Amino acid sequence: MSATPRTYEVKTYGCQMNVHDSERLSGLLEDAGYVRAPEGGDGDADVVVFNTCAVRENADNRLYGNLGRLAPKKASRPGMQIAVGGCLAQKDRDTIVQRAPWVDVVFGTHNIGKLPVLLERARVQEEAQVEIAESLEAFPSTLPTRRESAYAAWVSISVGCNNTCTFCIVPALRGKEKDRRTGDILAEIEALVAEGVSEITLLGQNVNAYGSDIGDREAFSKLLRACGNIEGLERVRFTSPHPRDFTDDVIAAMAETPNVMPQLHMPLQSGSDPILKAMRRSYRQERFLGIIEKVRAAMPDAAISTDIIVGFPGETEEDFEQTMHVVREARFTNAFTFQYSKRPGTPAAEMEGQVPKEVVQERYMRLVALQDEISWDENKKQVGRTLDLMVAEGEGRKDDATHRLSGRAPDNRLVHFTKPDEEVRPGDVVTVEITYAAPHHLLAEGPALKVRRTRAGDAWEKRNAAPAAKPAGVMLGLPTIGAPAPSAAPAGSGCGCD
Repeated sequence: MSATPRTYEVKTYGCQMNVHDSERLSGLLEDAGYVRAPEGGDGDADVVVFNTCAVRENADNRLYGNLGRLAPKKASRPGMQIAVGGCLAQKDRDTIVQRAPWVDVVFGTHNIGKLPVLLERARVQEEAQVEIAESLEAFPSTLPTRRESAYAAWVSISVGCNNTCTFCIVPALRGKEKDRRTGDILAEIEALVAEGVSEITLLGQNVNAYGSDIGDREAFSKLLRACGNIEGLERVRFTSPHPRDFTDDVIAAMAETPNVMPQLHMPLQSGSDPILKAMRRSYRQERFLGIIEKVRAAMPDAAISTDIIVGFPGETEEDFEQTMHVVREARFTNAFTFQYSKRPGTPAAEMEGQVPKEVVQERYMRLVALQDEISWDENKKQVGRTLDLMVAEGEGRKDDATHRLSGRAPDNRLVHFTKPDEEVRPGDVVTVEITYAAPHHLLAEGPALKVRRTRAGDAWEKRNAAPAAKPAGVMLGLPTIGAPAPSAAPAGSGCGCD
């Protein structure tokens, strides 16, 4: 009789790149014979993996708090293992085992493929294994994966970043930008579509700089247009671009490629030219607003979101008012706002003029209030419009789950809609009329105008009907398979390091 398979759980913090990596970690573990632990176990798995972020100050506290909580559980369960990977592991290295000696494995951002081997080595040798590679050993997309969605996927087009923003430690941890071959990217997308995926999100630390590693300044716009030629691919998104590299050919490709969605996440960080200079952001307010103006001229209905840091060292009230000015002018659909926090190893941490916490908090609340007002006003403009929604998985209104479902509009707005009489599945497309707007979602209370069953819905149905731990087309050890449900994590909701 074979032994009971060991269970695993992966806990992910940080940006979309970390989410993408966690899909690979899950795939590697399942390929090695582990099975996913039941939802809600909260650390009851035989192997618990923390995939960490190092961008914000609370990342350390969150990790060590969770490790401390698991210590007594591990002490009472012989054979349980804990692994820590990701950006914080790349940064702290031996410190993790010193502060939490019950951790079994520490691995970095460049060698996630080693996790199963390191776990086995730690078990056999009965001592912690710390292995941090200094450069990428294998592009993540060559590793097995376990995607969280049957109908939507991340597709990584590059790793690393060539920027030197003074607030960001990511380039030091992820390394210089390395681009994938265009043919490999398109082959992966075609394989995903063959499995039933209908929406992909192109992913990179600085996604529209794609081509710098291969010497083609228009490589990203060409990639977007090539995605338009893939039959069965209904929606294409990307995250996150950098204003420095956002060129007119990219805007034209977005506007002229039907399956590239009218959605753009464009990180601002600050509206003040002096602060942008201190941040080493290679654009200024005029350039940023000029991009927004061009995008709106080419795609009037585009939804534009952003990232903003409040309280960067040296920020004055006038600097902050310049950020508020840009927010008023740009009229973002939504903004992911962050209070600046020192990160050891970044130039900003040593800068003079650190802004008092109470001042940062007060400015932050003013910014959030302004953006909420704008978000609501922009959403009200959607009332009366007819929109095609891709039915989402895991985003329904919990207080009314029997009567309402949720979906994403082409511009990625979240819409709650009345459940149709006929069956709809995640990945199917429902046409509705918007009847109400809130700051962060829309509502369609009337009956659906149209329901279109899709291959993506078929894929979801097949996956959820299969009892096997490795549903066909979802966990494969091929270099052509993607990652999770992008719609479940709106672009820009990660670290804000772009």
